[in-house]
Amino acid sequence: QVQLVESGGGSVQSGGSLRLSCTASEYTISASCMGWFRQVPGKEREGVAQISTGAAFTVNGRISLSRDNAKNTVYLQMNNLTPEDTAIYYCAARGRAGCTSLRSSEYNYWGQGTQVTVSS
Repeated sequence: QVQLVESGGGSVQSGGSLRLSCTASEYTISASCMGWFRQVPGKEREGVAQISTGAAFTVNGRISLSRDNAKNTVYLQMNNLTPEDTAIYYCAARGRAGCTSLRSSEYNYWGQGTQVTVSS
């Protein structure tokens, strides 16, 4: 069965950086759109970034998303973190090659989540 396992979460001070990893089992990430989402208790899950099959690296402001197909792993690099980035971060696989809109309903497989806490 498909498993996505996140790691790299933790506590960091404001302005710091974290790199989250997502390693897949029984699933080939090179053939799939991969995404990261985050959720704060009481709020809806929101998309952070996604990367298509044809891309090895994508950047969006403070965030960069990359994949290492040989390791079957996707990375989320977050810089200049603020307390507003505090959330549980989830890795997700769409189950299809192309990425569409960054919505949780577009993704079929999910990791268990990793906590990111940013203190001021």
